[in-house]
Amino acid sequence: MSRYLVVTHQTALSPDLQRTVSALVAEDPAAEFAVLVPEAPGSRFTWEGETVDTAKQRAEASKARLEETARARVFRTAVGASEPLQAITDELREHPGYDTLVICTLAPGISRWLKLDLIHRAERKFGLRVIHVVAEVPAPARP
Repeated sequence: MSRYLVVTHQTALSPDLQRTVSALVAEDPAAEFAVLVPEAPGSRFTWEGETVDTAKQRAEASKARLEETARARVFRTAVGASEPLQAITDELREHPGYDTLVICTLAPGISRWLKLDLIHRAERKFGLRVIHVVAEVPAPARP
């Protein structure tokens, strides 16, 4: 049984993430998943608790979606520090035992996490397998 840490934020409900998790469940039906959503970077116009509440809501919504569509066993959701590498560091320290990181980002050019080189930095720092999922940007709604 493998344990996966899914790190996501704006991409928490991405069909691309769901497909990836579904494939992992198909390979290992006993796999377990945790969903970590770093807080949004603070804004001087946002009440501090609001970013935590938004992250909690995204984590819970992602858990529900992954359980429903991917048949994943999600044993934990968490909100982490706004800096994603720090959020992962904290989670791995406080809850060791993960085999793989699944990091879901927006596409290159718009992803802040890719600009921070999160994928490569996580690979080097933690020595774990990293699966990078690039989520498609949803098309704008038409009037």
